Amino acid sequence: MIKKSDIKVMGGEDDPIQRLRNRELSKGKAEGTVNSYCFELERLDVWLKSSGSSLDRITRFDVQQYINALRAGKILKNGKKASVATTDRIFGTICVLADFLKKPQIVEDIRKPKKLPISMISPESLSRNERNKLFRDVERDGNLRNIAIVYLLSYSGLRIEELVELDRSDVEEIKQGGMLTIVGKGNKERKTPYPAEARRAVQKYLESRKDDSQALFISNYNRRLTKRSAQRVIEKYGFHAHQLRHTCFRNMLKSGWDIVEVAQFAGHKSIETTRRYTLPSQEEINEKADKIYSD
Repeated sequence: MIKKSDIKVMGGEDDPIQRLRNRELSKGKAEGTVNSYCFELERLDVWLKSSGSSLDRITRFDVQQYINALRAGKILKNGKKASVATTDRIFGTICVLADFLKKPQIVEDIRKPKKLPISMISPESLSRNERNKLFRDVERDGNLRNIAIVYLLSYSGLRIEELVELDRSDVEEIKQGGMLTIVGKGNKERKTPYPAEARRAVQKYLESRKDDSQALFISNYNRRLTKRSAQRVIEKYGFHAHQLRHTCFRNMLKSGWDIVEVAQFAGHKSIETTRRYTLPSQEEINEKADKIYSD
């Protein structure tokens, strides 16, 4: 794994990364895009030098080995294995380098995983261990608002924008076994579950409130919580809000819920979107693959 501290600051005009940066900016590329190129190339340079090579001497063999290392979890932070999308993005940066160095051969016929059609991909969800760790971590932090956000997203499958639009009145009158009424995409109204665990977390949070704001979730300044701020609550624990939504619906289907019911709760226009939750996750595929020769 390559750490940020291993990555040096760009050198002078003789530095190939600096020269590539200047070229891309002169071509009108956005600075954010060029900065992303440079970061990935600095990381590649660190790996190459550890392998006895360098950017200006890079070969096709080096590129193939780097792609393999990305997929094996030897490059990214915390030993994380690069997803298909991340691998494609980094390979795209290497293609920019190949064009700059006038070495198109170094990216020819590189073996890398192909992106499956979206209808064949299970939405990214949390494993049981990841979900349990999230619950434990947010409860240990003790922030009642954040606990309520995590539990409501996890048990009701709300979109993050739906969550922040909720008012107190949307939940205060719901009795045990009741349903949340949500106004989702296209201003379409739908019902979604409001289980006891989510209801308890939200109630504890509301009991702690001393303000008169009608918003269900508020910031430290007593204003309605923004979508971005709510996303950061989940990102703090290493996940994305949409993963909690995906986890909710996968668990519903695993528990025997009818796919038509889940599609209605999710607000999906097509049942084919919901059907993706019945596909095995990458983790489940990997577990089964590991067992092929386990006997």
